[in-house]
Amino acid sequence: MFLTRSEYDRGVNTFSPEGRLFQVEYAIEAIKLGSTAIGICTSEGVVLAVEKRITSPLMESTTIEKIVENHWFVYNERMSVESCAQAVSNLAIQFGDSDDDSGTAMSRPFGVAVMFAGIDEKGPQLFHMDPSGTFVQYDAKAIGSGSEGAQQSLKEVYHKSMTLKEAIKSALTILKQVMEEKLSENNVEMIAAIPELQWSESSSRNTLQDFSKLKLGRQTSVN
Repeated sequence: MFLTRSEYDRGVNTFSPEGRLFQVEYAIEAIKLGSTAIGICTSEGVVLAVEKRITSPLMESTTIEKIVENHWFVYNERMSVESCAQAVSNLAIQFGDSDDDSGTAMSRPFGVAVMFAGIDEKGPQLFHMDPSGTFVQYDAKAIGSGSEGAQQSLKEVYHKSMTLKEAIKSALTILKQVMEEKLSENNVEMIAAIPELQWSESSSRNTLQDFSKLKLGRQTSVN
């Protein structure tokens, strides 16, 4: 006699008769409630645009960081984007495993999704990892609460010859469409990985004006 669903989801690595891991599925559902993030990879570089939710007027928006960087400044050595994704994936899939030294185990999967963007010997790279620890390379990807609509928009606008300038405009335009709050300088964070300039960051609504300083051409506005 099969156990009920609630009995199968008590164990973090207990499979149901259908081969499902409910704890992982719960974590995947949880990330659909998070802030929307969009990543677009072009031949000129990679763009990440992220919604910063300000849940209280008493919160200081500058302390909310959705984008973290980067391996080079920490280790002073090169690391491929895929190797970085693999390293985090190895940690993420340890849920339910016991550590030989401590005897402890992660009680459940991380309820987070991560996008890895960077430049290595293969050129601009973009990877996405879900709570199961599975990571996949993408040309364009959206995660978070607005991911369904954003991903559909990415399918419509993305093309292999897309420039970095077009990617910046598309990322902000799509983010504006799916965000519940009005896009402003306080609730959007954007960063671009550019081969000759490494990372360049901006959190302003006039992000495209800031990026024009990086020789991306004439300023393009998103209204």
